[in-house]
Amino acid sequence: MEGPVPRDEGTRRRLSAQRSTDTKPEMALRRLLHRRGMRYRVHHPVPGTRRRMDLAFLGPKVAVFVDGCFWHACPEHGTAPANNAGWWADKLATNVARDADTDRRLAEAGWAVVRIWEHVDPVEAADRVQAAVRSRTP
Repeated sequence: MEGPVPRDEGTRRRLSAQRSTDTKPEMALRRLLHRRGMRYRVHHPVPGTRRRMDLAFLGPKVAVFVDGCFWHACPEHGTAPANNAGWWADKLATNVARDADTDRRLAEAGWAVVRIWEHVDPVEAADRVQAAVRSRTP
């Protein structure tokens, strides 16, 4: 999907600087889980796709994704840009559909999926991940 031409240089720079991996919310979650003694793989491939899990607990098969509110259309904090509104609506809808497809593929492969919004408190997020891993560990 070819993107629209940014309205100005500031917008272009801001969008170019957006991280797709190792974001602040993801790093905060990783640090807390590591402190709790939990070990995981980072950016592990989703089987049969070019997509990657943010965190993967291979033994219990728990996949964790830390989703940005804008890029994944958070119902609480997601926004709709006014410039190039049609293109952005399509782009965000595609992201949401891809997330659902990823969840489906992982579930079919026996994985539990934990999706965490970037605005969730890191301690709460770590508690959710830890509970999911424990529930699948013999």
